[in-house]
Amino acid sequence: MQKKFVANLALLLFMNLLIKPIYILGIDRAVQVEVGAANYGIYFAIFNFTFLLTIILDFGITNFNNKNIAQNNHLLTKHFSSLVSLKLLLAIAYIIICILAGLIIGYDVRLIKLLLVQGFNMFLVFFILYLRSNLAGLHLFKTDSIVSILDRLILIFLCIGLLKTDMLKSEDGIMYFVYAQTISYSITVVIAFIIILKKTHTFQIKFEKAFSLMILKKSLPFAILTLLMSFYNRIDTVMIERMLDDGDVQSGIYAQAFRLLDATNMIAFLTAGMLLPIFSRMLKYKESVEPLVKLISTLLLAPAIVIGVGCLFYSHELMELMYKEHIEESAKIFGLLMLSFVAVSTTYIFGTLLTANGNMRQLNYMAASGMLLNIVLNFVLIKQFNAYGSAISSMITQFSTAIIQVIIVQRFFKFKVNFRLLNTFIAFTVGVIAINYATHELLNIHWMIKFVIMTISCALWAFITGIISLKSMFRILKYG
Repeated sequence: MQKKFVANLALLLFMNLLIKPIYILGIDRAVQVEVGAANYGIYFAIFNFTFLLTIILDFGITNFNNKNIAQNNHLLTKHFSSLVSLKLLLAIAYIIICILAGLIIGYDVRLIKLLLVQGFNMFLVFFILYLRSNLAGLHLFKTDSIVSILDRLILIFLCIGLLKTDMLKSEDGIMYFVYAQTISYSITVVIAFIIILKKTHTFQIKFEKAFSLMILKKSLPFAILTLLMSFYNRIDTVMIERMLDDGDVQSGIYAQAFRLLDATNMIAFLTAGMLLPIFSRMLKYKESVEPLVKLISTLLLAPAIVIGVGCLFYSHELMELMYKEHIEESAKIFGLLMLSFVAVSTTYIFGTLLTANGNMRQLNYMAASGMLLNIVLNFVLIKQFNAYGSAISSMITQFSTAIIQVIIVQRFFKFKVNFRLLNTFIAFTVGVIAINYATHELLNIHWMIKFVIMTISCALWAFITGIISLKSMFRILKYG
């Protein structure tokens, strides 16, 4: 199982690292520069606003389906038509509630129009995730890898066309960007749907009340978890935009800093998407998950520590490289957000294991605590420190919830406390901090050369400390 996981994870990451950084760091950044911080800030706030309401759109069906299909492949044909029909009904309810919620919090006609299109885009995004959950549940990871990059690949070409014109600089420039997303998502949905249809061999729109109520009841814990985690992960910019007089600009500054975190989160998110069906199947057949947890912890957390600490030290240089405005403000935010990547990666590992094991009550208590903590901190800190206050709130929340999940896993799985591994991680982290301080503060050369030296030194330190072992990796790949 470990051999299969590593091989498929490598393919998934390779495909996504080939395409998505080009979009996030190239296309999306260029779009923000073209439309301006204020316009992009409004878009980013509305994007996160629509994300907060996705409990209505998905209702935990995607995670439930991923786990369910992984353990019972034959249910794909039986459930596919009914689940698609249910998701279409939920989409209608979601769009209506989005519009009503937008009116309640004071969005004008222009923002309601943006909200409507973005809400439809969010439906397409979550429908793609649902279709991909069927592929992952069937362990069709190669096909899933292709589908996972298809929308961004199409969007890159569409946005290149927009960037070559002056359309993005117009008053409705941000709308053209959102329409381009609609086209790319729609094409991806059609292709993914056809692939799944070939596996089910039959499809018809049908609404079965009893079946729908049963699915909603079973997926309710997943839906609550999605809602709670969405709030403490995405409510930041909504609160910034609504609470501050220059909320659109502050939201845009936060978005500048958030972009690289979004790019790096892709690695952890894709890993979790693959881990869920694998964990689910292993737990069903009573296989020990401890070796896989140890393996993925070293593979994911070691790079996360290097990325988080490195971006904290080089935050100003990286923001200056990417943007022309609001460098100082976004650099401060960026450093804290990227440090949070260590906590986010931990959550993706241990939270996914708990989801696969069905510990939804414990996860929901954790997420509820995280949501309350994040909202309270945001109310206090945004007023004092603007967008930077939200970054502080996010970092505290992410580390708090990550630690809670590790404790819950230890309680339920009774893993042996690996003091050797813990000491190795501590030594590795201290070394990474020392390397960053030495290269950033003591070397008198161009910062890019410093950054390269830092990265190479941290990689060597990973092998010296034993966090990453070529011998163990070769053994896993050879013998699985």
